[in-house]
Amino acid sequence: MKKNVVVLVIAVLIFFFFPPLFPVISFTETRTNDPHMYYVNMGKDQTFQIRFTHSIHRTDVLETYEATDGKIKMISMEYEDVAIGMPAHAEEGEKLTYEDGKYKLYTNKIVENFVLYVGDINMDLYLNYGGKEYNLKKTLQRGSSYVIEVKKVSFYEKLKGVRLAYEYDY
Repeated sequence: MKKNVVVLVIAVLIFFFFPPLFPVISFTETRTNDPHMYYVNMGKDQTFQIRFTHSIHRTDVLETYEATDGKIKMISMEYEDVAIGMPAHAEEGEKLTYEDGKYKLYTNKIVENFVLYVGDINMDLYLNYGGKEYNLKKTLQRGSSYVIEVKKVSFYEKLKGVRLAYEYDY
């Protein structure tokens, strides 16, 4: 009887502890032997944004993404200046508009993941999701790269990872 209870408890723990059940936006360190995962829990909202201040022309750039079947679809990029590093024209399958002093590049590119470099400069870098704004420079290591993915993780992976704390509602 005691053995059956122990086996049952272990089976229940394995069932709830290890299957990837929880959707997250994850940031996993690259170029390291011991990568850490940072994450934001995802709810029903499948859209998220990354807002950063461009290091050269010092204006905000707003990238909008949508989680689609475990992949990431880039919806748009909004910016004020087409100087260094910003698209001045649309490529095939894209549309570029200019309204109220801002360029907006629309696209439907779908990727498994992408890499975000956290520069060691004092410029904004935020994740906007679910009405909350997360200051990525407060949690992620400056000078490091992170693979951004939308995926399901297990309870065990969540315990090992670091949940990002939001700074304020937007």
